[in-house]
Amino acid sequence: MVTNSTQAQVIVVGAGNWGKNLVRNFHALGALAGVAEAHPGLREAIATTYPDIITYSDFAAALATDVPALVLATPAPSHYELAMAALQAGKDVFVEKPMTLRTEEARQLAEYADKHGRILMVGHLLLYQPAIAWMRNYLASGQAGKVLHVATRRLKLGKVRTEENVWWSFAPHDVSVVLDLLGNPKLQSIQAQGHAILQPSIEDYVQVDLRFGSGQSAQINCSWYWPLTERSTVVIAEAQMLVYDEVAQTVTIHHKYIDQDLKHYDQGSEIVEVAASEPLKIECQHFLDCLQTRQTPRSDGWNGVAVVEILEEAQKYLHG
Repeated sequence: MVTNSTQAQVIVVGAGNWGKNLVRNFHALGALAGVAEAHPGLREAIATTYPDIITYSDFAAALATDVPALVLATPAPSHYELAMAALQAGKDVFVEKPMTLRTEEARQLAEYADKHGRILMVGHLLLYQPAIAWMRNYLASGQAGKVLHVATRRLKLGKVRTEENVWWSFAPHDVSVVLDLLGNPKLQSIQAQGHAILQPSIEDYVQVDLRFGSGQSAQINCSWYWPLTERSTVVIAEAQMLVYDEVAQTVTIHHKYIDQDLKHYDQGSEIVEVAASEPLKIECQHFLDCLQTRQTPRSDGWNGVAVVEILEEAQKYLHG
């Protein structure tokens, strides 16, 4: 097994559609100590692609090793049980989104990690997208003024799931970005509407409106049954507006606003240069850095709690 002796080591649990990307990145970073995968075919594929890596047939075998950190890329309903077992075994944990399916379970994980000094990080990938990081830093500089509203759209003809609606499948990334760009305000109220077109009670299109105690607001649109691919984040601030086109990978500053007298100002727009980097590699490296320095991850357990709380509240609104 080839490893980087200076790098922290992890075992990835789950090597399916998304887990294989985590396997690839942690291996490229010299941090992959093993892969746990219950499906024989997937396990064999990992062993063939990465002959230097140990494979395990189940989670318990990975848990029994002395590798200090686990990366969970298993189905969402298993996240709470597996993450808690890993934390209780003294391991640091990276868990894919959504962190759990219930706010109370997410809170228990965050509290346990805090109490026992464990690193707990959630895979809110968009927070590690260079364009989102640039927008976060730009807004923090104050040049755009106070952020008033954030709107996201994530629409495409995508993979339809039977065990969850599009809100739980697509929206965790957008909720995490909304909270991040608004400065993590406290949720005040929520309204949601959705349409279940293909399967009863499983929404294919969802729109959620959020209001926060800070007076800021947000709107999130998502659909996996849409003819066009639209992925964008729009920020309305006091003095400027920002648009991140995730498909074109561009960030545009619009020098436009409306003042308190409702007078329009339009001083043009400019596209800014943002260095292109693979966000998943940045996210994986951030987890490894946190393991070594013991710093709190950007998407820590409490960030996961805030996201799951909004996901769960919107779901209640949709189904009454």
